Amino acid sequence: MTRVRYGARSAAEISAARAAGTKLPDIWSTGVVAVWESDPDAVAAVLPPPLVPAERPLVRAAVSRVQLPGYPLGAGSVAVSALHDGREGWYPLVMPMTHERALIGGREVFGEPKKLGDVTLERDGLVVRAALARHGIAFVEVRGAVAGPLPLPEPAEKLDFYFKFLPAVDGSGFDADPVLVHCVRHEKVRRLERLTGDVVLRESMYDPVADLPVRRVVELTIGEKTSDQKGTVAGRVSAREFLPYLHQRYDDPQQILDGPPAGSVR
Repeated sequence: MTRVRYGARSAAEISAARAAGTKLPDIWSTGVVAVWESDPDAVAAVLPPPLVPAERPLVRAAVSRVQLPGYPLGAGSVAVSALHDGREGWYPLVMPMTHERALIGGREVFGEPKKLGDVTLERDGLVVRAALARHGIAFVEVRGAVAGPLPLPEPAEKLDFYFKFLPAVDGSGFDADPVLVHCVRHEKVRRLERLTGDVVLRESMYDPVADLPVRRVVELTIGEKTSDQKGTVAGRVSAREFLPYLHQRYDDPQQILDGPPAGSVR
């Protein structure tokens, strides 16, 4: 019989897939990073408990072109600084990806807030433009010029916070209390340059990062880096306390919080 591709995989096939996943080579990306000081109250307002504001109300936008084997990937994120259990890291609000494979893995394994979107990174000589866009709106754009090389930083550990959850089958709350994930990345940089320019935030009802205004640009760079990542569950969080922030993950909160529109077919 011809193999049925939806059929069960053998134990050997599952084992081989796992082994292949542990032997990935360094994957390098070219990326623009913009960090700015924002309004402290705005940054605090987007943090679900038990995350609390860090000492500085920082926002970071990253726009990258990743050299994945076989096809390039556009990847981006907008995150705010946060603290949990004495550890400082970043809480991403939205992570546009240009391919479904990168989106699904991050959302289902780590709870990353990934969504399909357009990611643009262009360099023409010294002129650089980077943007994150969804629904036809470039809600973050970085425009600048290369001002010169920067010293390469030592390999560093970076921490991101994610919330992983499943909405309840009956449409009320969650199947179980969400979990707070600590995702640790070990990052190496092989090229880094300073940019002079600005960060433009545009109004979008789907990605309202314009609510985190640019008070002062702290960092504007373009570089090449590689990193690995490992996630751990820091603990369960209160479903009641997290529910008011659930809308951050969806373009249309009615998908989760409300019933079907009146007159819809069941």
